[in-house]
Amino acid sequence: MAKDIFTETEQQLVRDAIQDAELNTSGEVKIHIERKCKGETMDRASFVFEQLEMHKTKLRNSVLIYLAIEDREFAILGDTGINQKLPEDFWNSTSLLMLEYFKKGDFVGGLVAGAKEAGQQLKAHFPYRKGNINELSDDISFGKN
Repeated sequence: MAKDIFTETEQQLVRDAIQDAELNTSGEVKIHIERKCKGETMDRASFVFEQLEMHKTKLRNSVLIYLAIEDREFAILGDTGINQKLPEDFWNSTSLLMLEYFKKGDFVGGLVAGAKEAGQQLKAHFPYRKGNINELSDDISFGKN
């Protein structure tokens, strides 16, 4: 199973990064990991986004970082609230940052850097507001494969 790839300590590092990322934004960051991608990467990320009900956040400003480890594929997918405000290439810098870690086999480092960068990117357009609630769990979501 995908969950077996990371130790509890590594999972906690990623959770901490998600929590840090969300401190300054009303946006939500979610990470989903699978061993293998079923189909085209962005299509699979879209499917997972729906399955995790990420489209149900109040401001539609959630971000999914999807990683299929054995296939060495990943995607970053933002909800419509983000896509309406930002250019199509908005996540390119985050992807490139993560890719540098992934090329070295440092998946935890890449996920941590990606979550933190996503939070920074979202902060400008979706700042934290008093009374914001955490709409999505900060736990990593794992596929069954």
